[in-house]
Amino acid sequence: MEQQGLMVGLAIVGYLLGAVPFGVVISNAMGLPDPRTVGSKNVGFTNVLRVSGKKAGILTLIGDMGKGWVMGFAGTQLLQNEWAILLVALAPFLGHLFSPFLGFKGGKGVATALGSVLGVAPLIGLLLLLAWIGAVALWRYSSGGALTAFGLFPIIAALMRPSAAFVSFSVLVTGLIVIKHKGNIERLWKGTESKMGERKN
Repeated sequence: MEQQGLMVGLAIVGYLLGAVPFGVVISNAMGLPDPRTVGSKNVGFTNVLRVSGKKAGILTLIGDMGKGWVMGFAGTQLLQNEWAILLVALAPFLGHLFSPFLGFKGGKGVATALGSVLGVAPLIGLLLLLAWIGAVALWRYSSGGALTAFGLFPIIAALMRPSAAFVSFSVLVTGLIVIKHKGNIERLWKGTESKMGERKN
């Protein structure tokens, strides 16, 4: 019962932490354009990087990954049941996608999901991060890197941590990321997707 209450409390904290739009907070603090009004109008790392530069983009990436990692790590340290741990790790990702501070809209969740996976399964998280970096370096599409990394996630999960809980977690996270990237997938197919390093006014 105590563990159940702790799980619920951590999940609520995780959701609210995940809902903090670091791209907006950092841009406002630095006197830069609100990412919701420029570029792709997304609050995540890639759009902030494009419209406001490296410093704001990297700080956004650290903030978004950090909120996922904090909750994933906290879950592993404080809870014993794997389903409970993964629910807590999922909470900041859901908060980022459906932020009450942004009218239950949000970013695409890639950085936060990477942080959450790093928090609960560091080696798997590192493999996803390397897959994302490698794909971006090869094709220069941030969305292509994200889709490659998380497309591999269920496969890596099934090979390296084949529990029902973790594989279900990987499939759910990947499915939501693919849904959030629907527009990017269409632009990749048409060859109109913007590449990393291309700035937008």
